[in-house]
Amino acid sequence: MEVVTHFVNDTVEFYKWSLTIADKRVEKWPMMSSPLPTLAISCLYLLFLWAGPRYMQDRQPYILRKTLIVYNFSMVVLNFYITKELLLASRAAGYSYLCQPVSYSSDVNEVRIASALWWYYISKGVEFLDTVFFILRKKINQVSFLHVYHHCTMFILWWIGIKWVPGGQSFFGATINSSIHVLMYGYYGLAALGPQMQKYLWWKKYLTIIQMIQFHVTIGHTGYSLYTGCQFPSWMQWALIGYAVTFIVLFANFYYHAYQRKPSSQKGAKLAKPVANGTSPATNGHSKVEEMLDNGKKQKKGRAKRE
Repeated sequence: MEVVTHFVNDTVEFYKWSLTIADKRVEKWPMMSSPLPTLAISCLYLLFLWAGPRYMQDRQPYILRKTLIVYNFSMVVLNFYITKELLLASRAAGYSYLCQPVSYSSDVNEVRIASALWWYYISKGVEFLDTVFFILRKKINQVSFLHVYHHCTMFILWWIGIKWVPGGQSFFGATINSSIHVLMYGYYGLAALGPQMQKYLWWKKYLTIIQMIQFHVTIGHTGYSLYTGCQFPSWMQWALIGYAVTFIVLFANFYYHAYQRKPSSQKGAKLAKPVANGTSPATNGHSKVEEMLDNGKKQKKGRAKRE
C-alpha cells in the first residue's frame, strides 16, 4: 500500500511540475485547464462501448441516414477549416517543414496555429460519434480494436499536445491528418446519400493506403528532426514515432484482411465494402447491401426505428 501511495504522490508532484512548463496561452481555453474533462469524456466513451450494445440488443437498429449526412459533411467542413488555418498561418509565420521549434509568443500567427490545433483536438472528441452511430445502427462488428484504440488515444494525446506544444512541429502531423479526414468524411457523406452513389466511390481502398503513407511520413519526418537535433521536445518526438508504429501495424493488418485476404466463403462476385474511418470494412454511411437488408427487415418485422 505504501508503494502505491508513493507512486500516486510522485505522479501528482510530477504533474504539478509539468504545469510550470505548459503553454500559458492555452490554460484558460475550454477543456484545457485540467485533464479531467478529457478523461471523463473518454471514460464515458468506453462506458458506452459496454452499455450501448446491451441497450440495442433487443431493439431494431436506427437508420440515421439524415443524421449521418449532416454529421459527415460537417466534419468535412471542420477538417477543411483546420487544414486551411494551419497552412495559411504556418506560411505567414515562416514555418519550416523540416524543423520548427515551438514559439510560445503572442504573435497573431502563432496564436492562430495554436487555435487551429485546439480545434483539431476538439475534432477528435467529436469523432467519438463514429462509434456511437455504429452501435446505434447495430454494426457492432465494425467496432474493432483499431477503431477504439484510434479514437480513444487521439483525444487524450492531443490534449497533452495542446497543453504543452500547441505549435512548432505539431502543426505538421495535424495538417496532414486533417486534410486526409476531409477526403474520408467526404467519402462517408457521399456513401450516406444512398446506394446510387456507390459507383462513384471506387476510391475507398485508397483511403487506407493514404492513411498508412501518412504514418510512414510522420516517422520519417520525426526521425529526421531527431537526427538533426531540432529544438522540439525529444520526448514527444520519440512518443510520436512509437505511436505511429502501432498504427502501421494495426492498419496493415486491417488492409490485409479487408482487401488482400480472400475468404473461403467468397465464391464469385465480390461485395464492395467501404471503409469506416480507415479502421473497419464498413462505412458510417449507407451501402447498397445494407439498404437491401434494411428493406427486408422492414417487410418482415414492420417499420424500423428512424431518427
